[in-house]
Amino acid sequence: MSIGKEYLRVVRERFVVLKEQGEKTFAQLDEEDFNWTLNEASNSIAVLIQHVSGNMVSRWTDFLTTDGEKPDRNRDGEFETKQMSKTQLMECWEHGWHVFLDALESLDEQDLLKTVLIRGEAHSVIDAIERQMAHYAAHIGQIMFIGKQIKGEQWKNLSIPKGESDAYLQRMLKGQ
Repeated sequence: MSIGKEYLRVVRERFVVLKEQGEKTFAQLDEEDFNWTLNEASNSIAVLIQHVSGNMVSRWTDFLTTDGEKPDRNRDGEFETKQMSKTQLMECWEHGWHVFLDALESLDEQDLLKTVLIRGEAHSVIDAIERQMAHYAAHIGQIMFIGKQIKGEQWKNLSIPKGESDAYLQRMLKGQ
């Protein structure tokens, strides 16, 4: 397998894991939890879902041929609180991920060094992918942190629980 194909395979897997972490958080939340904020300066999970989805649709629609900041995107509007049901938020989330993963899947190794524009600034495709990895990981980390704050003691850990690192390592080494 070529380096380019391997890179695209690995990066797609990493994005899918990020998506799943967000979804495992959503599964633990009640309808009203999606709009919880710590204070006026904080974003709710609902706002973060709208922003991530809006970013994905803008950046990844016609990814190789148009600027990633589409003229019809209302980025500021993504940060406004809207009353949306959990179902509507999940549809928004899925739409963004569908656009993004389809675009990522359509790339081949010859595309990786092509140049794309984001807000008029040139980036290699690799750079654009890595830029989005950092962006989406940061926001999904926020989503998970907010979910953990809301659920408190009822939070179901999404990684290795505190105090269980050695046991986890032993299970991994034994192939379990």
